[in-house]
Amino acid sequence: MHELSIAVAVVEQVEAALREEGRDPRGAGGPDAVTGRAVEAVTLRVGELAGVVPEALDFAFALATEGTALAGSRLLVDTVEGRGRCDGCGREAPTGMPPVLWCGECGATLTLLAGRELDIVRVVLADGPPGTGGAGRGPASAVAGPPTRDEEAHHVPHH
Repeated sequence: MHELSIAVAVVEQVEAALREEGRDPRGAGGPDAVTGRAVEAVTLRVGELAGVVPEALDFAFALATEGTALAGSRLLVDTVEGRGRCDGCGREAPTGMPPVLWCGECGATLTLLAGRELDIVRVVLADGPPGTGGAGRGPASAVAGPPTRDEEAHHVPHH
């Protein structure tokens, strides 16, 4: 089940981003005293051709987050449709599942345009009590600039 390795990598990358922003996930500015967590939700963009089973990823995420700043957080998944462009006539079309990688019009092969994504696109931090990184600021991005309510992260880099 490669979903577990994906979930572990997500946890590691989010915790690294928290540290880079000066929000030690296990120290000051980390999990708040009320919920015991620093992260409220993580949103992933997952292509339908990435070979990820959503239910297995959800289960693996719950396991991988135990004892971390992400414990108890929600995993949200935005699914990206597989799409291709015909190498012959230039027509763009969905690939479907299972994928059809040739053109329905002329029969030439399709070049894949979308559907293999696996990206962290958003991290929402939990509210924290005064004296922590989230002190009364509401949910915030774990990356880029001073946190504001529902600020969206542009990208958490892959390592």
